[in-house]
Formats: sequence, C-alpha cells, structure tokens
Amino acid sequence: MTLPNMITIMRLLLVPAVVLAMLQSLWGWAFAGFLVSGISDGVDGFIARRWNQSSRLGAYLDPIADKLLLVSVFVVMGFAGELPLWLVVTMVSRDGLIVCAVLLSSVMSHPVEMKPLFVSKANTAAQIVLAALVLGELAFSVHLGALRTALILLTGVLTVASAAAYLVAWLRHMSGYGEGSRTSNSQNDDIKTGDSKSGIGKSGGSCTDA
Repeated sequence: MTLPNMITIMRLLLVPAVVLAMLQSLWGWAFAGFLVSGISDGVDGFIARRWNQSSRLGAYLDPIADKLLLVSVFVVMGFAGELPLWLVVTMVSRDGLIVCAVLLSSVMSHPVEMKPLFVSKANTAAQIVLAALVLGELAFSVHLGALRTALILLTGVLTVASAAAYLVAWLRHMSGYGEGSRTSNSQNDDIKTGDSKSGIGKSGGSCTDA
C-alpha cells in the first residue's frame, strides 16, 4: 500500500474521532482533528504527484474521505444548532442527487463521469472554510456572527448552483443517449428491411439457378 493511501485511510479514521469530539462538546479536539485532516489531504496529494504514487484505490478513497468528513461535521453542527438545518438538508440532498444520478446512469448501461466543475470546487472550498470557521469559533470562544452568516448564505447558493449544474450536465448526457438509441434503432430497422428485400431477391435467384 502506498503512503498516500495510508494517509487517506488515516483521514477516514479521523472522521469518527472528530464526530465524537463534537458530540461531547470537545471543540478544541474537533477543530484539531479537522485541521489535521485538511493538512494531510494536501500532503498525500503532494506525495502522490511528486513521487508518482497515484493509485486507483486512492482516486476513490480520497474524495470519499473528504466528503464523509464534511457531511458528518455539517450534520452534527446542524443538530447542535450551529448551522441552519436548511443548509445541511441542501448539502446532503445535493450529494444524494449526484450519487443517484451516477447509479441510475450505470444501471441504464450509460455511465456518466461526474467531473468536478468550477462551481463544485468553489462550493467545496466554501464548505471547508465554513466548517473550519464554526469549529474555530467554538474552540476559541469567539463570535464572528456577520462572517458566519455571509458564509452560510454563500455556501447555500453555491450548493444549489452546483446541484443544478450537475443536473443539467446529467440530463444532457442521458438525453443524448436516448437520441442515440433512437437513431441506432432506426438505422437497425432500415438495415433489417433492406436485408429482407435483398434476401428475397437472392432467394429467388438461387432457386432459379438451382
């Protein structure tokens, strides 16, 4: 197992530790765990690029570790009253929508690759900053009300915009598949019709020759 993969697995194991610290109101430990996870994310990416240690396993585990930590932190903060529930529901719904779209396209034998869009990257960055800000507020007993409110609104807007962008891309992908299928079926019908007609002629000729 490569070093980047080991670091990513460590980040996965940090998730329950951060959640447990939050549930016990140990905000300092939760903030430290969140910070370590963020730093290690950058470190494993640097190692993978610098020493060419990228792997297929890491390509799957890395985004899972990031998303699992963010969703867990947001959900706990929502129930703790530190973040509005509408934002948590919007975030979870957006991720669920993307997962369902990918699964559905795979089931329909027309898989789609959800490549990160600019708005999605901006959304993830806003979520990370917001989570770090709230954890930092709670850990150091400070209050940044206006900044927190602004980040909440920005994250909400970016979450909705990201969901809409992915939905449009997915619908275009699937509608193109439908059009392709209809075109393919039409061409197959024409070929079958042509084969039947030419086959009759050939059969007649063959019988005559015999």
